[in-house]
Amino acid sequence: MMDLFLRKIPHSLGFAGLALLLTACGSRDTPKPAERSPAATAPAPVILVVGTSLTAGLGLDPSEAYPALLQQKVDSAGLHYRVVNAGNSGETSAGAVRRVEWLFRQPVAVLVLETGGNDGLRGLDPDSLRANIEAIVRLARRQAPPPAVLLLGMEAPPNLGADYASRFRGAYRTAARELGVPLVPFLLVGVGGVDSLNQADGIHPTASGQRRVAATVWAALEPLLEKGGPSR
Repeated sequence: MMDLFLRKIPHSLGFAGLALLLTACGSRDTPKPAERSPAATAPAPVILVVGTSLTAGLGLDPSEAYPALLQQKVDSAGLHYRVVNAGNSGETSAGAVRRVEWLFRQPVAVLVLETGGNDGLRGLDPDSLRANIEAIVRLARRQAPPPAVLLLGMEAPPNLGADYASRFRGAYRTAARELGVPLVPFLLVGVGGVDSLNQADGIHPTASGQRRVAATVWAALEPLLEKGGPSR
């Protein structure tokens, strides 16, 4: 085919003209792939939400749990992050310590830590809760680079008494102060104890309750993202 093509080219065209002709043909037959900017291909930094069934969204579709709602808020703000829901129903703070080393195998830009609710339900020692929170944050800070951390606090059930409730609340505040991390004092503020915002068990938020939780977390999370995070 190429021989037939060349025989039909006028001799007056010359080698220079032939080269131009072949170049033009080649540009039509093999178009260059569109170039993609590094920003378009860079993976989104991860916001890892470690938590219990409150984070997992027990009883709801995963899209209704507050981590998924945080992703919507991240996107609406034009920020380039991927929210990962690492909620695990029934997990205590000691269980979270054992699990996070595996979770930190992926690079994490921001750690949102919700733990301790099941410690309170079981009446476990608040001093152990504080130690476990501190262990998790120290494990996070071994990463290179270390993630920003947001701690989400919980309240103990009232039937365990005022002294236990005070010590339980203090575990979060002491850990946050000693570690130098921001604290949301109570994840379920405005939701806990409100029948219309909780499922039949009185513990896990409904979809409407999860929206309230997402708003509470976002108010503390957004400043961390805007302070040091890349924009889209």
